[in-house]
Amino acid sequence: MKKSLLLSAAIALASTAASAETLRIPHELGYGGSESLDPISPQRFYEAIQNMYSRLVRQGDDGRPSPDLALSWDATPDAKEWTFKLRPGVTFHNGNAFTAQDVAFSLMRTQSETIDSPTKGVMEIIDRVEVVDDMTAKVVLKQTHADFPLLVMDYRIKMLDAETCGNDLDALCESGVGTGPYKLVELDALGTTTLERFDGYYGGTPGVQNMELIAIADQNARVAALQAGQVDFIYALSAEQVPLFANNPNFTVQSVPTGRWVGMVMNTTIAPFDDARVRKAIRMSADRDALGKLVYGQGGFITTCDHPVWSGDQYRADLNCDRDIEGAKALLAEAGYADGLTVELFVSDISEGAVKMAEVLQNQAKDAGITIELVQAPADGYWGDVWMKEAFFATGWSQRPADQILNEAYRSTAAWNETAWNSADFDAGLDAARGELDFDKRKALYGELQKELWENGGSFIPVHLNTVRAFSSKLSGIEPVEDFSIRYENVTKAGNEG
Repeated sequence: MKKSLLLSAAIALASTAASAETLRIPHELGYGGSESLDPISPQRFYEAIQNMYSRLVRQGDDGRPSPDLALSWDATPDAKEWTFKLRPGVTFHNGNAFTAQDVAFSLMRTQSETIDSPTKGVMEIIDRVEVVDDMTAKVVLKQTHADFPLLVMDYRIKMLDAETCGNDLDALCESGVGTGPYKLVELDALGTTTLERFDGYYGGTPGVQNMELIAIADQNARVAALQAGQVDFIYALSAEQVPLFANNPNFTVQSVPTGRWVGMVMNTTIAPFDDARVRKAIRMSADRDALGKLVYGQGGFITTCDHPVWSGDQYRADLNCDRDIEGAKALLAEAGYADGLTVELFVSDISEGAVKMAEVLQNQAKDAGITIELVQAPADGYWGDVWMKEAFFATGWSQRPADQILNEAYRSTAAWNETAWNSADFDAGLDAARGELDFDKRKALYGELQKELWENGGSFIPVHLNTVRAFSSKLSGIEPVEDFSIRYENVTKAGNEG
């Protein structure tokens, strides 16, 4: 399967028009060709939806919410009602006007039982959305949430045209009709998906005429394509790949501290990982600093203690998770594995360093009597065939605010609860943190949740990454302060290609 997909990608690359008006970006084909243009689909086509749709609120340069389709917002004193004032004069690609009715439709469908979106666990806090007038929407919450704008900053909470979607809250809407800087020309997830500039974009004229999203499942093939000038950009490089582009005038390399991580996941309902002592023993066997340096190089990471809240987040807890081999052995003995433990770990080239991280963990865990047998899986289709299917597997997540990621990945009812973490106390703690209006008290509550994941959780998250990306020196407008929300409408491309 992989060879055929790479061959298809090569054919698509060879036929790509050599033009400064076309920006070519690879995508990893993580859903094996079933990528969806619906932003809240579990199989969302990220690179496409990022450019075709817009959000109410987007991430500012400081990481905080900033205006997009909503120009301003305010809350009642109890933070249970949030009113958003919308940007006037915005149109969808089909010419329809963007109004508060589209906001109500787009937000309420995130809770659809039929779609079962990964956003449901985060957005189910919404009770209803009231259309005050065409340019004003009031969101009424089921409970207090002091940081609600952070949730609608999510890269998947895009605004759809309710009319085009048939006003059906329970159906996927894959038309591609949005208010974003680029509009759909042709969808071909297995080959090349083509977008073109939307001249009616409210943010001004986008920087290039066309975008091509090219399916290349293998990271090494993506690197080779950038070296050959067949694509213009690679989102993430491993430490070994950086020297291929550094100090080369044909390329620009950027390193951006982020909350992204690559990790290893233990399903907490499947033996032997249903025992918290086994999970913690595996995590305690790791030397995180040494692992980070081996996988991502000096300065390419910040160590963390198996929770997803990164160092740039206001709610990050300062925990200690030094390597403790004797402690790991003692936990294994208590769990009935005094003579050692053997487990299988499914890995793939899904994100930079994923395979090497597994290999380093495999080597480090041996000191605690833990034998990790690596099972290689293909990258194409990984997220549908392996992720959340096996008992122990590699994962990768983008940066998210503390409230969002803790609810999205660890609330018992969340669709992307990859560790199958099921704790009524943890769920209650999430609710309590959201409802606490005092910042210091709210931070303490989020800190307790992070500590609980370190003590008993099923995630091995050793480091948060600096995203190292490489792109053609012909590109301008890629700001180094942004991580998961590159504003491609600001990107321009100089000259013609030979």
